[in-house]
Amino acid sequence: MKDNRKSIFNNARRVVVKVGSNVLTEDQGLNLKAIRSISRQICRLIDGGREVILVSSGAMASGVKKVGLDKRPDEIPKRQAVAAVGQAGLIMEYEKAFARDHKQVAQILLTGDDLNNRQRYLNARNAILMLLSWHVVPIVNENDTVMIEEIQFGDNDNLAAMITLLMDADILINLTDIDGLHTKDPRANPDAALIPVVSTISKDIIRFAGEIPGALGTGGMLSKIKAARKVTAAGIPMVIANGDKPDILKKLFSAEKFGTFFVPKTKKLKSRKCWIAFTLKPKGVLMVDDGAAAAIMNRGKSLLPSGIVGVEGDFGVGAPVEFKKGDHETLGTGLVNYSSTDIRKIMGLKSNQIKKRLGYKIYDDVIHRDNLAITAQND
Repeated sequence: MKDNRKSIFNNARRVVVKVGSNVLTEDQGLNLKAIRSISRQICRLIDGGREVILVSSGAMASGVKKVGLDKRPDEIPKRQAVAAVGQAGLIMEYEKAFARDHKQVAQILLTGDDLNNRQRYLNARNAILMLLSWHVVPIVNENDTVMIEEIQFGDNDNLAAMITLLMDADILINLTDIDGLHTKDPRANPDAALIPVVSTISKDIIRFAGEIPGALGTGGMLSKIKAARKVTAAGIPMVIANGDKPDILKKLFSAEKFGTFFVPKTKKLKSRKCWIAFTLKPKGVLMVDDGAAAAIMNRGKSLLPSGIVGVEGDFGVGAPVEFKKGDHETLGTGLVNYSSTDIRKIMGLKSNQIKKRLGYKIYDDVIHRDNLAITAQND
């Protein structure tokens, strides 16, 4: 797909806007001017007939100042407590800002567990759909107060990608404190060049991003590239732009070419496959041979035991598992029909040999194509 961002912005009816800590905070407290500006711009989009979901950072920075700390604490209990204090202040300021344009807001706090569970995933989607139908602005953040490593999203860039996929949004706009992805960190290198369009997230793109850290939040540019990889693989475009630039959302929707535009794959993944590919945490890895890789990638086939050459991890039936080629390139994720123990016994065998080896056979395939989502960039 070419860089046809004018058409994409014109046709985008459901939009996810993610605003980073660096835009929303100043002197370790909230930047009220920025909050009011972003809120006003979102209201203009809504008045123009669009639905907008806001993913907002800033709770931790808000709490640090309210509690009277000099910096973000390192200890998890303190960070959870600071986030709880800050979240109340953050949503209050948004409520006041949106009220100026006669809009109501709703606070939605999520953990990874909420989206890993299919029923809770659908419940979250239905709740947000109802808010949008009421013209209420959903403001989403990670539930930092109960976060632990196993259930946290990692950063709000990843959360924004998850919400974009959850809601079948038409575009993700990621607002940060720099103009987009550069060849170097523009805050430290005057010769850094902006990359206006990314068609493929190559090793060079990842290297450029890895050299541009975040100042306040947990995510730097690399986390934004990871978010872009997820949504573009699902057929959804993303833009990284400077949230400090006046009326940046209006300018983007007026087809002005600001920031870095990430070109999506031509084929959009269905909602359930997005959930499998990008929301579930893989429990293991299946290594596949070139023949199986070609059958899956090019002919839409299921993964049979004959194409499996290795198994990593211990997992049960129905677990989400990545499948990779011999060069360790990740091709996608699927839900397995057999446990890791049984797959080790049947890998390399033909389907008609499964029963003889295991004593039973429920399925011919290890991952059925309906439960298999391809994420590799292979248009």
